[in-house]
Amino acid sequence: MFYQTEAKPQGWRAVAIFEDRSERLLYVGRSSTQVRAGFMQPFLEILDDEERDQVKSIALQRWHGAPDSGRWMHQSALPVPTTAKVARSA
Repeated sequence: MFYQTEAKPQGWRAVAIFEDRSERLLYVGRSSTQVRAGFMQPFLEILDDEERDQVKSIALQRWHGAPDSGRWMHQSALPVPTTAKVARSA
């Protein structure tokens, strides 16, 4: 039996991990560079103040496998933005 997998990942994403271990998708992009550069704005837009305070970490994940059969693999942790830091960059 042969399973087709692709050499390159399909995409990248940033996922907020909360203190209670629940997750929320923040951003999807074609490269890790694109996700690293773009996840801060959705962090402010998607999450309210209370939710932002409960974010324990942000995971950078990449898709591994064929488009219809694969899984998200953890690559690294992204810094959790602070409101002051995001306000300065805007």
